[in-house]
Amino acid sequence: MIIKHADKIASPEVLQKAFEQRGYICSDAIATAVYLACHLQKPILVEGPPGVGKTELAKVTAEYLAAPLIRMQCYEGLDEAKALYEWKYGKQLLYTQVLKDQLGDVMRGARGLDESVERLHSFGDIFYSEQFLETRPLLQALREPDGAVLLIDEIDKSDQEFEAFLLELLSDYQVSIPEIGTVKAKSKPIVFLTSNNTRELGDALKRRCLHLHIPFPETHLENQIIASQVPDMDENLRGQLVDFVHELRQMALKKVPAISESIDWARALLLLNVESLDEKWVRDTLSLLLKYQDDIEIVEPELRKIMNQIKT
Repeated sequence: MIIKHADKIASPEVLQKAFEQRGYICSDAIATAVYLACHLQKPILVEGPPGVGKTELAKVTAEYLAAPLIRMQCYEGLDEAKALYEWKYGKQLLYTQVLKDQLGDVMRGARGLDESVERLHSFGDIFYSEQFLETRPLLQALREPDGAVLLIDEIDKSDQEFEAFLLELLSDYQVSIPEIGTVKAKSKPIVFLTSNNTRELGDALKRRCLHLHIPFPETHLENQIIASQVPDMDENLRGQLVDFVHELRQMALKKVPAISESIDWARALLLLNVESLDEKWVRDTLSLLLKYQDDIEIVEPELRKIMNQIKT
């Protein structure tokens, strides 16, 4: 069953307009990929550099569909216990103690080992049951009755073993719990996997997903994004800001500024009442754009040249 309300996405254009109303400006390619993921019920692998809106895409999709967003942050060493389920060991220990206390009453009058074992089997085995199960993000997403948006964030940070574990979930929207059995999704979640390309993902995982690459936006699109997020900024200043950021992205820096840094810089310039971008304001606020001192030291000697380029 498709996630509740996903059928209201009549076309990629409808989705694009709905996202724009929520402050997320996206390209035609992004809207089309999300539209297909929702209606084909396939997970979508969203790749691209940090800060281009991959995580935000899952969030705005959940908001538009009025569906719960269930997020799982990946990291090295992530395993099934943290992603799928754990047993409530503390409660299991208490249950064991209760059994010990009641064991005498249960066995009273039993004749021989066979009768004792038979009496034990007459009681329900709840030690590994729902009452002692602690659900984690993957299992939570499968159990949502009306579906959910499942965000598996930065899958490239996890191990290959965990990536292999995901294959069953992404193929059949079900997982196997040895003590309980197979848990199948009541309503298939919409799954977003994001990757910053820190390692190559396996072919098996990629085959199960639709693929979407979000690059740094073109000038006109980034201008729209800044206008949406910082609506009070002067149009000329916004244009200068976007041009400057795009010049920086052509340089050999350790970390070029992403959209998130552009938005932060725009808000800072607005707060500082900057009317026009000049070398002084850029130098004073450059640390908002560049996160490494080595990059700042590369850019500072080129500031005058860059400023002349964006004003021509």
